[in-house]
Amino acid sequence: MFEKLLSISESWLQYAIRVNLLDESKADLSSLRDEALQDKKIQAYLNDISDFHSMLVSNHKNPELPIRKLIFLLDIGFDTDIPEIQNAIDQLMSHKDKSGIYQSLTNIPKHFGGTGTDILGWCLCDAPLLLMAMLKANVDYQQYIKQGVDFLVALNQPHGFACSVSEELGKFRGPGRKDDPCPYATLVMLNLMSDIDEYKGSGIAINGIKSILDLWENSLERHPYMFYMGTDFRKLKAPAMWYDIVSVTDCLGKYESAKNDNRFLEMVGMIKSKQDENGLFTPESIYTKCKGWDFGQKKTPSPYLTYLCQRIFQRAGV
Repeated sequence: MFEKLLSISESWLQYAIRVNLLDESKADLSSLRDEALQDKKIQAYLNDISDFHSMLVSNHKNPELPIRKLIFLLDIGFDTDIPEIQNAIDQLMSHKDKSGIYQSLTNIPKHFGGTGTDILGWCLCDAPLLLMAMLKANVDYQQYIKQGVDFLVALNQPHGFACSVSEELGKFRGPGRKDDPCPYATLVMLNLMSDIDEYKGSGIAINGIKSILDLWENSLERHPYMFYMGTDFRKLKAPAMWYDIVSVTDCLGKYESAKNDNRFLEMVGMIKSKQDENGLFTPESIYTKCKGWDFGQKKTPSPYLTYLCQRIFQRAGV
């Protein structure tokens, strides 16, 4: 399967496949890496993260946000020896609050409980992403990351993580009942904890996993904070950055306790059922701002989406 996928993939994706699925040494892939870095789309992303705080974080679903592009690049397998990535990490780390949380530039309107002005702060929709990027970039955990992780993890509730914001953002809260878990905040915290030994096997992570799987099991009745698991959720979509079946299974597959759960396996089976006769997957939904990437269209199979699905299957052992 991987030979077929490699044959139809661009150089940046070939690099990701060899590093992340075939576990090949980066040292042996220097020529392919250099070729991947010359890709115009990769070059554009590197350029876009060079001014990390240039864009207001007003829509966490926006793939154009620098943090989304930085994580995409790090997830492929690129490192901080690339100047633009190191520069983005340096800028990210330049704004930290007293709790060890790194901040984003945002603007919460007054009628939503904010100040109506551009301000540095954080939501539980974005703060874990910054810490996750630092982990992927191999920033020293004890010195720069642990304090913030511990603070965010302490926000957990019995059924996951609720909508939470920093004091700078006032009384802002997402469109849901205060005591409900926010599915996306829970998912992004699970993604963060999956890379931290201290928390990966914790009861907090297990409760978060249970929260997401319970929502799947009761998808017709429960949709807190307007996060549904209906028709749109079940459409194949890349990159894995929001709240959809690819993103959820990509995250939960990192946890042993999820991989043995029939609800997780049901989601994986649903993805697998959409594989074509060549083992490829075609996007059923897209981010329009990703036009130009192979996953930014719905007419032909997407090598990158196929890579994500194969990574899910590999983790799940199916």
